[in-house]
Amino acid sequence: MFKQPGAPGSSSSEFSSRFLGPGHCARGVERHGSVLGARLFFGFSSHCLLAALGLGVLVMACGNPTASQDASAPAVLLAELPESFSAGSIAADIEERRKQLPAAPLEADLSALSESDREVVELLIEASRPLDEIFRIQAWSGNPLLEAALSTWEGPQVEAAREYFRIHYGPWDRLDERSPFIGNLEHPKGAGYYPEDLDPEELEAWIAEHPAQAEAMRSLTTLVRRDGAGGLVAVPYSEAFREPLDRSAAKLREAAERTSNDSLRRFLILQADAYNSDNYYDSDMAWMDLDSPVEITIGPYETYEDSLLGYKAAFTSFVTVALLEESAKLDRYKQRLPWLERNLPISDQHKNFERGTESPMRVVDLVFTAGDTRAGVQTIAFNLPNDERVREAKGSKKVLMRNIMKAKYDQILVPIAERTLPADDLGSLSFDAFFNEVLHHELSHGLGPGQITVEGRETEVRLELKELYSTLEEAKADVMGIYNVLALVEEGEMPASLRQELEPTYVAGLFRSARFGLDEAHGRGTVAQFNYLLEKGALVIDDKGRFSVVSEAFPVAMEDLLRTILLLQAEGDYAGTKTFLDTYGVATDELRAAIEGLEGVPVDLAPVYRQAGE
Repeated sequence: MFKQPGAPGSSSSEFSSRFLGPGHCARGVERHGSVLGARLFFGFSSHCLLAALGLGVLVMACGNPTASQDASAPAVLLAELPESFSAGSIAADIEERRKQLPAAPLEADLSALSESDREVVELLIEASRPLDEIFRIQAWSGNPLLEAALSTWEGPQVEAAREYFRIHYGPWDRLDERSPFIGNLEHPKGAGYYPEDLDPEELEAWIAEHPAQAEAMRSLTTLVRRDGAGGLVAVPYSEAFREPLDRSAAKLREAAERTSNDSLRRFLILQADAYNSDNYYDSDMAWMDLDSPVEITIGPYETYEDSLLGYKAAFTSFVTVALLEESAKLDRYKQRLPWLERNLPISDQHKNFERGTESPMRVVDLVFTAGDTRAGVQTIAFNLPNDERVREAKGSKKVLMRNIMKAKYDQILVPIAERTLPADDLGSLSFDAFFNEVLHHELSHGLGPGQITVEGRETEVRLELKELYSTLEEAKADVMGIYNVLALVEEGEMPASLRQELEPTYVAGLFRSARFGLDEAHGRGTVAQFNYLLEKGALVIDDKGRFSVVSEAFPVAMEDLLRTILLLQAEGDYAGTKTFLDTYGVATDELRAAIEGLEGVPVDLAPVYRQAGE
């Protein structure tokens, strides 16, 4: 994805897509309101005491503090808020931090929708809201308690802290290496998916001793909890989040009854069923076949939030309206996917000629988002699903969100270019180049190694590279996207003028992505591109600190960098990936100085979806 910057397999970008989503995405997201407020959690009233998740079932003691609870039940929510959280623990610069993400009202073009289609949109928005509640728990199990506490605090900084908490889905700043802006707790790498004291070695040791539990422990759709007797237990999402999933499913089924589109009806019914089984294969296959003026992408997809091991998927939702004319213009690119795979700069043994090539492409307007995609930087494009079985059968769908993409280009990328590029390069900047970078970033998530063989084992790149996967995958998609655009220009399938526009737009886009956090998945991958290109002489810095591409060296350097990344993936080389990122993924003084010079330019946008009543 392009979450701006872009779970396993696919991608969401903000460009991450930054040029950025394995879904892979281009992201950039903002939180719309308090999950709790009058409700403490999952629709229960605020006087209910959060207790525990007994074998996956949420236990609530409502109005009765002496209600019996199973002491051995694997806790999903904190029993009490750590003492370090108080109105006095808010970061002194919270108001300045909040200004980095100005509110951006967004509207979608609904003019082509029928009255019944508009009713379906409203129901899909309502189906999405419970996923916001779930994701807050996935992000950190203490979020419900902290949000409730925030609603009672008073002081000059409290309102900014509340808004920043909602945007970041917790007390850690996603734009500042997850530093706390409330309290002083270190961000748990396992987010809300694992016990906070669990490290990878303990989990892998447990799996080694209990191999029958390996699949469940590593599943995309389970929480890992302690069982109270010194052991670990995997709790399926369908049990852990049953109540909000039931609410979402009810709205999906109601929308299925209202829609006149057969493909949308089928997907909505299968997705509602998948909430109970944790098996999203059939609904993912149906999602690939969607052909509707109204579309929704909803479910557990990206694994960025799990920085401990990269195993667990976060719930997210995009409610969109298709822009049919713009989408039709992209159809020609899916016909070139086999050629693009053959053209990769690695040996054929590492290429993936088995993936499906249906790869539908959609240009859409966003009507509403919820869950993972609203946390911090907003997604501008994504490439899903991440299930390699679906990708082998059908390929993947690329979705580009025009209204948020254009807002970011105008309000962020252009001002960044004015401060980081030489004056002579500014005239070549173009939204068309930015759009094509995002498009081919997303296409690239469906190319190259996916299912691989390591030491005789059939496995996936995601499983071998673990927490490093997202960083390398997003860097791959950035670099391969440029490599493929250059190749298509050479083939005469894209205009030659795009080559000149591509270079400065790409560099400005790297700065935009780097500002999402130099230690964030997309951020480290962006830094690696800067450093590699500087080392190879394909990027230079003038005496004013302005960055520009050396056109003669650029294509060769990008090809070499892409080959390096693809081989690390093809070989499932965790140690080699770590060495690569330790070598190239560390920001230089020049890069940090350039980023500091962008003060006053928004880092990202906090969307306000007017048509969803925000």
